[in-house]
Amino acid sequence: MNEKLRLDKWLWHARFFKTRALAARAIEAGGFRLNGRPVTKTHQGVGVGDSLTLMLGPKIVALRVLALGTRRGPADEARRLYGEVPATNQPQCKG
Repeated sequence: MNEKLRLDKWLWHARFFKTRALAARAIEAGGFRLNGRPVTKTHQGVGVGDSLTLMLGPKIVALRVLALGTRRGPADEARRLYGEVPATNQPQCKG
């Protein structure tokens, strides 16, 4: 099964942003890569196994999507939606 979820919704479920609107604005502003490709569309589909690189302030965060989630739950539930990629395997994020 190749199930996908909108990137803005997944970021909200995973608690990277307080609202979907904030997630959408951040995506549209740039600084996101999905499987190595720049993303600026909020409706871009994200699925289990995808790699996501994003800028959170001055910090570059590289993640692997482990689950899509069905709601914005508590922090411990949100944390199970992704795994961080070790610093040595982080791709460069150049806009």
